[in-house]
Amino acid sequence: MAAAGKSIYLFALVTMLKLGIDIGSRNTKIVIYNDSKEKIEFSACHSTELSILDGVNHLIAEGFSATGISADNITASGVTGYGRKLYPKATSIISEISCHTAGCRYYFPQIKTIIDIGGQDSKIITLTDSGKVADFVMNDKCAAGTGRFLEMTAMRLGCDVSELSLLASQSTKDIQLNSTCVVFAESEIIGLLSSSIAPADVARSVHRSIAKRILTQMSVVCWEPPFVFTGGVALNQDLVHCLSDFLGLELLTPPDPEITAALGAAILAK
Repeated sequence: MAAAGKSIYLFALVTMLKLGIDIGSRNTKIVIYNDSKEKIEFSACHSTELSILDGVNHLIAEGFSATGISADNITASGVTGYGRKLYPKATSIISEISCHTAGCRYYFPQIKTIIDIGGQDSKIITLTDSGKVADFVMNDKCAAGTGRFLEMTAMRLGCDVSELSLLASQSTKDIQLNSTCVVFAESEIIGLLSSSIAPADVARSVHRSIAKRILTQMSVVCWEPPFVFTGGVALNQDLVHCLSDFLGLELLTPPDPEITAALGAAILAK
């Protein structure tokens, strides 16, 4: 979570505060954005609850409490993500592609290609010189190149998904995963572990497998650097390094990659 402190704001009449909400399949993210200062006042991320509205309202209340902002101060609210049509108070419903583009360009105006890996899908977005969307490709049919693969791997390795990066960085042996489906890959991982393959080597093999799937996905668009890697999976530094190695190029990552779409929703909200 990122917050601007708990001081009570004295808002000038010209201040425009906007709310961005990204309701994802795994996590819900919000951003309170000061449009006048082009500044993030508050951001938060939490697991998407069974009651989506309750979860969103809880995060908003948390943001208001942390900043002293109230609903009356919000001039516009944008919502995106798979649950974007479920929040009735939104003034704008915006595509994830547009939101990721706006959010990433907030941090890196010069980017030409965006790689987004979320809990259930992955996207490659290419941009024009002026920052408009040129093309994109999305994989929402197979979980093998998404955060779901990492969650399954962490479960089988007996660790938290946030620990996979450090574990994989201790790998000393290259292991090739042959399965391209999460269901079959899970069986393959079980087999590797039962054959006394080190958990660190298994974790690294999963990261390399995801990176290779992203490269395959990229082959259908005309991409060029600079690249930005965003989405919650971009928190996994070992995976960032694997993908960077395969590309032979540096990957930029936002400071809070999981909130990028919510930030874009706030920026674009009208």
